[in-house]
Amino acid sequence: MSIPLVLAALWALVANLLAMLPSRDQHWRSAYILIALGIPIVGWITLAHGPWVGLLVLAGGMSVLRWPVIYLGRWLRRVTLR
Repeated sequence: MSIPLVLAALWALVANLLAMLPSRDQHWRSAYILIALGIPIVGWITLAHGPWVGLLVLAGGMSVLRWPVIYLGRWLRRVTLR
């Protein structure tokens, strides 16, 4: 297994461990950190293994961090309807 895929698996493990911990801000601080770490990992995977594997890893990350994606979609819809 390549280094980028190992990092993606570690990212998913850390994301699940952080989700189990109690949080006062409903895990938003953890989500921002995971997003900042996940974007370069997805880019590295896309570079090393191609766009289809990169899209699969991106979809997996979006399923873990679904609320930031939902809020981004709502914000984009609100901005484009103005």
